[in-house]
Amino acid sequence: MHLADDPALRAFRERLRSWLAGQVPPAPEAGRPAVPDTEQLRAWSKALYAAGYVGLTWPTEYGGHGLPTSYQAVYAEECALADAPDQVNVIGLGMVGPTLIQHGSPRQKAAHLRAILRGDTICCQGFSEPEAGSDLAAVRTRGRRDGDGPGSAWILDGVKVWSSYAQLADLCLLLARTDPEAARHRGLTCFLLDMRAPGVQVRPLRQLNGDADFSEITLADVRVPAGCVLGTPGDGWRIALTTLAHERGTFGITLTARLARQLQRLIRTARELGAADDPAVRRELAALHVTMQGLRYTGYRALAEAEQAGQPSPASSILKLRWSEASQQATALALRLLGTDGALAGEAAFWGGYWQHQRLRSRANSIEGGTSEILRSIVADRVLGLPRAR
Repeated sequence: MHLADDPALRAFRERLRSWLAGQVPPAPEAGRPAVPDTEQLRAWSKALYAAGYVGLTWPTEYGGHGLPTSYQAVYAEECALADAPDQVNVIGLGMVGPTLIQHGSPRQKAAHLRAILRGDTICCQGFSEPEAGSDLAAVRTRGRRDGDGPGSAWILDGVKVWSSYAQLADLCLLLARTDPEAARHRGLTCFLLDMRAPGVQVRPLRQLNGDADFSEITLADVRVPAGCVLGTPGDGWRIALTTLAHERGTFGITLTARLARQLQRLIRTARELGAADDPAVRRELAALHVTMQGLRYTGYRALAEAEQAGQPSPASSILKLRWSEASQQATALALRLLGTDGALAGEAAFWGGYWQHQRLRSRANSIEGGTSEILRSIVADRVLGLPRAR
C-alpha cells in the first residue's frame, strides 16, 4: 500500500485540482450550498467528459482511458474536497458500465458504453423492492417469456424502490425472477430496461428533509426484447454481485473526503456558537477526526487490494458502514450544539437550516448503498472470514 502519489499520479491530481478550481464556484463555508438543477448537472457531466475526466479506468477499446483505479480514487477525492456537483451518470459510470464491460454482448457494448461515457444515456439500477428490502435474493419482480423465436421478448411486472436518478434515466439495470420454481439465488435474470418503454412509471419518493433523491419504478406488462437480457437467463445473481461490488468501488474515498468537509463545517459551527472550548465538544470532534483518518487509511488499503486483485475489495464495505455511523454522529452533534435553535427551519435557522437538512438526510446513510446489517455480514464473511450465520 502506497500512502503517497507517484509522480504521474501527483501530476494528475494537480492538473485536476487546478481544473476544478476554475470550474467549481467556491462553496460557502457557512450555510447551505446551492443545489444544481437537472440541466446544470447534465452540463457538468458533459464538461467532465470534454475535459477527459470520465471513464478513467474503463478500457480504451470502449472509450475509456485505461488508467489504474488509483486515478479514479484521486478524481473522487478531489471532487468531493472541491464540493463539485455529483456526476449525473454516476450509476452508469460506476456500476452499469463496468457490469456491461464484464458481462455484456458485443452488441450491447456497442449500443450503450460510449453513450454512457458521453452522458447521452443516463442509467439507474432496479434491484431493491418493497417486500425484499436488502435481501436481493427475495426479489418479486417477475419476468415471463413471450415467445421463443427471433422476435421473442420478456414481460416484466413488479415494483422497484430507492432507485437514484430513475426520474432522469434512459436505461435501467434491472433484476427480475424469471424462474419461480428455482432456488432463491437461481432463476434470476438481469435486464437492460428502456425507461421509456410502455408500462414503466417513475414516482419520486419524498424524504424526511423534503428532497427526492430516490424514486419508485412500477412495471406493468413491460415488454423487453430478448436481446436486452444481460448475460444469460437465470444468471442474474452472479451479474448482480458484479454490480454491487462496483457500487462501493472507490465510493469510500468520496465518502471520506465528504466527511472531512463536513467536519470542517462542524468545527466552524462550534466556534461560531462559542462551544469550541467545551471539553466534551472537543472530545467528540477529536473522535470524529480519528474516525475520518481511520476511514482514509482503510480506503487506501481497499484501493491497494483492488489494484492487486483487479476488482473492488470487500474492505470497501467497512468504509461505507463506518462512514454512515460517523455522518449521523456529526449531524447529531451539530443539532446538540444548536440547542433549542435546532427546531428552527429556513432562513430563521442557523446557516439557513443547513444542519437540520443534513441531519434528516443522514438517516438514509445507513440504508442506501447496502444497509448496515448487510454490510456487517459482508465484513464478517468476506473480510474477517467468520462462519456464515446461515
